[in-house]
Amino acid sequence: FRLKLMAEGELKDMEQFFDDLSDSFTGTEPEVHKTSVVGLFLRHMILAYNKLSFSQVYKLYTALQQYFQNEEKKNGTDENDMELTNAEELEGKMEKEELDVPLREEEVSCSGPLSQKQAEYFLSQQASLLKNDETKALTPASLQKELNNLLKFNPDFAEAHYLSYLNSLRVQDVFSSTHSLLHYFDRLILTGAESKSNGDEGYGRSLRYAALNLAALHCRFGHYQQAELALQEAIRIAQESNDHVCLQHCLSWLYILEQKIFDSCVLLEHSVNKSLHFGLPYLASLGIQSLVQQRAFAGKAASKLMDALKDSDLLHWKHSLSELIDISIAQKTAIWRLYGYSTVALQQAQTLLSMNSLEAVNVGVQQNNTESFAVVLCHLAELHAEQGYFAAASEILKHLKERFPPSSQHAQLWMLFDQKIQFERAVNDGRYHTADSLVAGITALNSIEGVYRKAIVLKAQNQMSEAHKLLQKLLIHCQKIKNTEMVISVLLSMAELYWRSSCHTIALPVLLQALALSREYSLQYLASETVLNLAFSQLILGIPEQALNILHMAIEPVLAHGAVLDKGCAMFLVAKCQVASAASYTPQKKIEALESAILNLNEAKTYFAKVDCKEQLRDVLYFQARLFHTLGRTQERNKCAMLFRQLHQELPAHGVPLINAFK
Repeated sequence: FRLKLMAEGELKDMEQFFDDLSDSFTGTEPEVHKTSVVGLFLRHMILAYNKLSFSQVYKLYTALQQYFQNEEKKNGTDENDMELTNAEELEGKMEKEELDVPLREEEVSCSGPLSQKQAEYFLSQQASLLKNDETKALTPASLQKELNNLLKFNPDFAEAHYLSYLNSLRVQDVFSSTHSLLHYFDRLILTGAESKSNGDEGYGRSLRYAALNLAALHCRFGHYQQAELALQEAIRIAQESNDHVCLQHCLSWLYILEQKIFDSCVLLEHSVNKSLHFGLPYLASLGIQSLVQQRAFAGKAASKLMDALKDSDLLHWKHSLSELIDISIAQKTAIWRLYGYSTVALQQAQTLLSMNSLEAVNVGVQQNNTESFAVVLCHLAELHAEQGYFAAASEILKHLKERFPPSSQHAQLWMLFDQKIQFERAVNDGRYHTADSLVAGITALNSIEGVYRKAIVLKAQNQMSEAHKLLQKLLIHCQKIKNTEMVISVLLSMAELYWRSSCHTIALPVLLQALALSREYSLQYLASETVLNLAFSQLILGIPEQALNILHMAIEPVLAHGAVLDKGCAMFLVAKCQVASAASYTPQKKIEALESAILNLNEAKTYFAKVDCKEQLRDVLYFQARLFHTLGRTQERNKCAMLFRQLHQELPAHGVPLINAFK
């Protein structure tokens, strides 16, 4: 009877029903005890009703009317039978719908209105998966469909808007992510979720963090002017409210924006000190990481940087910041790679991967889809490719593609490394047209790397003037943005252009400039490579003895930490210098020098074969054949000559001088 009264009456009848329910607990002898099963159920229902907004109350009332009208049409059945039939129909309908979707999404998706706790669980589960293991979360389209379904029944559900914001970030959707973020903070203010005892405080807090998050969003998409305006607004509101925590977050983002314009080391140091003062270890550690990165690019000694990272690691372990431990190890891997210690970088990468396996066993939660793991695995793939283990590098890249799908936010990392590895293989194999086709993909991901590799292709195709113009423009740009590593690489490529154009004296000051920069910025491996280029210049200028002397300084780091191709080039250069120096030796000493050169050529040949560098192999075989002929070893000479002829027929025909370019 009461149900019929509410359905056929007005909305106030349903409100009166819930008011009457509250009265049933009052009095000396209440109708229902608060602690009984029925009492607990009714109290839960009253609380849920009181939390509903006006639009939700209206939807509840219309659903009640629809339910009553449907049940009224069924004549001759009692109330219990009607409930049972309705439940069976609902189950049948749900089973039919579940058959139409894959099992994986069936387990995590939601159909129809959910209770508050069900919705909160769904949102927290998906948010956790997006953070830690994006591949196990719903696809962007499926997740957005479920969120739209939730918001249809509860438009004021702030957390659903925030997850929609995170989901839009996955596909780099600027408009949708901004729209969802603003809706999140609007709902937060309207529902009073952020309010404390003082409502104005909660309102202001939402506003300042809304502005801060909007600044972070614009910064992520490269809209730096809009980000700066939003950040200024956040700082103004935080200062008015005397919110030191928000101000420290603003200061960190201010550093990120300012470093796009100039080196703001002072800002960063101030941020770290203030974060430690206000007990914000996470923010302080991120500041230390950024400071270490900045000083690494500025050429500070590796020992000082590692000491600073050790201090940040103490913070991580003290406060159990496992995510920052991963970031710290990834940072160490990148720094050792920058300084040219690839063996140490390999150890750091393996340390992080080993830590992940231990964490999975002990805790059961694998945080293995973060940016740290993407960076480390990319370095690992490149290190394997440099050593000639292309099959292993392909397996690592395949694993990266599975772990970070193309739609994920960290996919660009492995895309760039994949293109670079393919490019190096194509150049080594002499397939310059293939290498040229890869330049567009590299440029789309990293414009500086793309332009540099375009110049390498032009140089390999003997288009010297075009390559020189491109390298000159790139050099000016890299000097402007202070990309020292690329500046040195460009200088080395320009020196090679001068050699090929027979301008050997012009190459020397360029190489000396590269050597000064590499030593100033502690880039040991680039310094060793520059010394090898200087030795080659001295060989061309007719002073091979001096070239041999400086080779002994540089060859050890190359053999210890260098790529296989660089090792081969270094050993080939040593053999050339030995042969050139032997011209002034006594006959017996000359034979010993030539024998030693042949051994070094054998080692160089092994290195070149490992990376399938056919042009360099052909040069080595030609050189060996000439040496065997000089020593009167006819059988070995004929074997080298036969192998040389086979490679010479495969590769484009051009003269093979006795002394070629260093690389």
